[in-house]
Amino acid sequence: MLLDAALLSTGIDDVAGTARDLEAQGYAGVWASEADHDPFLPLLTAGLATGRLQVGTAIAVAFARSPMTLAMTAHDLQRYTRGRFLLGLGTQVKPHVERRFSMPWSAPAARMREYVAALRAIWATWQDGVPLRFRGDFYSHTLMTPMFSPAPHAWGAPPVHLAAVGPLMTRLAGEVADGLLVHGFTTERYLRERTLPALAEGLALSGRGRGALTVSLPGLVVSGRTAEETDAAAAAVRQTIAFYGSTPAYRPVLELHGWEHLADELHALSVGRRADRWQAMAGLVDDEVLDAFAVVADPADVAAAVRARFTGLVDRFSVYASYPAAPELWHPLAAAFR
Repeated sequence: MLLDAALLSTGIDDVAGTARDLEAQGYAGVWASEADHDPFLPLLTAGLATGRLQVGTAIAVAFARSPMTLAMTAHDLQRYTRGRFLLGLGTQVKPHVERRFSMPWSAPAARMREYVAALRAIWATWQDGVPLRFRGDFYSHTLMTPMFSPAPHAWGAPPVHLAAVGPLMTRLAGEVADGLLVHGFTTERYLRERTLPALAEGLALSGRGRGALTVSLPGLVVSGRTAEETDAAAAAVRQTIAFYGSTPAYRPVLELHGWEHLADELHALSVGRRADRWQAMAGLVDDEVLDAFAVVADPADVAAAVRARFTGLVDRFSVYASYPAAPELWHPLAAAFR
C-alpha cells in the first residue's frame, strides 16, 4: 500500500515547499481537489518542484469541461511532470454541473464512459498519429490540424482514475479506467462487500485482473497529540460523516450496516429549519458509527491501524482529516510507510 497526501488549500501559498517536504518524507503522491482552487495549477508547481512524487487530481469535474480542453491540460501535465501525472475524474452532481458550471447533465455513467473514450481518442491522435474520428452520443471530435496538435512525448497518455460511489460507476471504472478513486464516506465492510465486487465485474468485462487497476482511498482518520486535539478531531469527523450520511446518494453505505434510521434522521435534519441542525446531526453519529467510518488511533498507531483495516482492499491511502491538523501529526504515519 502506498501513502499519498492531499494538497490542501492551506498549503496553496507554498505548493513547491509543501511538495518537496512530502517527497522528502516518503509520500508516493499528492492529490489536488476541485473545491476552492483550480485542481491543475497547483499540480504543475508540485510536479516541477519534485522528481519522484506523483501528482493527481482527486477529483477534477469532467462534465465541467470539454474532453478536448481536458485532454490538452492532462497531456501537458504528463509532459511537464515527466510521466508523473494521474488524471482523476468525477461527475459531480446535477445541481452543480447545471447551476454552478452551466453545463449539460445526462446519465452520468454513460456520459463518463464516452468521455474517457474521447480522451483516449484525442491522445491517440497526438501520440500515435491516429486520425481523429470520434463520434458519440454526447461528444464529437473530428477536427485536428497540425497547428493545434501537440507533439508526442516519451511519457504517453496519463492514467485515468474515476471516482465512484455507486455500483454502476464502480463497474465502469473497472471496465474503462486505470484507477478507482473511492469516496471517503465508506467503511471496510462496504469496500469488501459492495465496492470491490462491483469493480471485479467491470474488470471481468474488460478482460483484466485486479492488478491492472489501482484503488485509492482518502480515509477518514481521527488522531491527536492530546486528548483535547483528539476530541476536536472526533467532533469534526462526526460532522463530516453526518453531512455525507444525510445525502441520499450515500445512503447505501449506511443501509449495509443496518443504519437506515440514521440516514432518515440525518436527511430530515439536513432539510429542516433548525438553527443548530448541523450540530444536532453530528450528535447522532455515535462511537460505533465513527469507528466504522474512521481510523481512530494515536499518531504512533495510525499506520498499523490503516494497514490492519485496508491491506488487500486498497492500493493507495491518504488521510482525510476534516479538521485543522499540524503536518507533524502525520510524521509517524509517513515514517512507518517510508
